[in-house]
Amino acid sequence: IAAAVDIWAQGPAALPPPRQPRTPVLPVEGERNVLITSALPYVNNVPHLGNIIGCVLSADTFARYCRLRNWNTLFVCGTDEYGTATETRALEEGLSPQELCDRYHAVHAEVYAWFCISFDHFGRTTTPQQTRIAQDIFQRLLARGFLLQDTLEQLRCESCGRYLADRFVEGTCPFCGYAEARGDQCDKCGKLINAVELKNPQCKLCRGVPVVTPTQHLFLDLPKLEGRLEAWLERTWAAGDWTANARHITRTWLRDGLKPRCITRDLTWGTPVPLDGFRDKVFYVWFDAPIGYLSITANYTDQWECWWKNPQQ
Repeated sequence: IAAAVDIWAQGPAALPPPRQPRTPVLPVEGERNVLITSALPYVNNVPHLGNIIGCVLSADTFARYCRLRNWNTLFVCGTDEYGTATETRALEEGLSPQELCDRYHAVHAEVYAWFCISFDHFGRTTTPQQTRIAQDIFQRLLARGFLLQDTLEQLRCESCGRYLADRFVEGTCPFCGYAEARGDQCDKCGKLINAVELKNPQCKLCRGVPVVTPTQHLFLDLPKLEGRLEAWLERTWAAGDWTANARHITRTWLRDGLKPRCITRDLTWGTPVPLDGFRDKVFYVWFDAPIGYLSITANYTDQWECWWKNPQQ
């Protein structure tokens, strides 16, 4: 505190000279290097103040603080563009999913520029780098035995000739009887729903009656990772960087035991699954989207691994 008071009394002349920005920003040996990512905003609508506050404002404030401290700082973000919500909105607007994403990515970029959010790079998840890195991670999981196959029962619309993702089916909630529940949750009672549990299901595209059909999918074998994850969590919890709420939720998942998690979907809009027997499927957005942080950095610099595979710096 005394040092801060002394520098304050001396005025701006006592401050170190500001860091001259480099392009691209890369880690520097012997310096404090800070990589900042803010949550990737979903792309199927015009952003509002909640997106600004919830996604980018706190990260932007921290990035500005880091730069004022003369720390070597890289701040990246971008639009999250795959998933059924994009397909649904594209159908409503009469556009292809790519056209919809192109439109709203530009809107997002313009809004954040207007708010002077200080991204070093604002990218997107529909890029060749995203496909390459996501498929590489998938292949590594496959080679190490962390994936398994299993059969799921899904609703299929024979009129449309497609399996119906959660948001492409509506029906009556099996819990509260609400007649316009979606295939993933009921907006009236708030409960999560498996689409095959809906009563009187209808295809949202043609209003036909879908039928329950078995289909093969790939799962991340989380139980196989449970022991390693618990040991890692104990070490990181001891460091004190987790909030009480985050620790509580994570402990709850571990207490109940991790379950295999499906990472594929019967859709066309997404990163293709590079495995025979599954090439008509794409990765589930919650497997794919977090990899967007890596691919957006890779679009910023071909030396992206200096940030993401360099814990010593």
